[in-house]
Amino acid sequence: MNKQQVKGATNEATGKVKKNVGKAMDDRTLQAKGVAREMKGKVQQKLGSAKEDVKERQAVKDAAHRDRDLER
Repeated sequence: MNKQQVKGATNEATGKVKKNVGKAMDDRTLQAKGVAREMKGKVQQKLGSAKEDVKERQAVKDAAHRDRDLER
């Protein structure tokens, strides 16, 4: 889990709390802010996952190049 994913999970959890508090207090503004923060967190987590995928693919590619170079 990378930093982006952690930030995303934190924002998502914070957003859920704000959304639910907004519902309980009948505060549509707070509820909307909570939904927005929750969505931001989900996007951050997806971005973090994509970054990890790229990093993993690059590591595999680098390993394949090293192996090929050693065979020469």
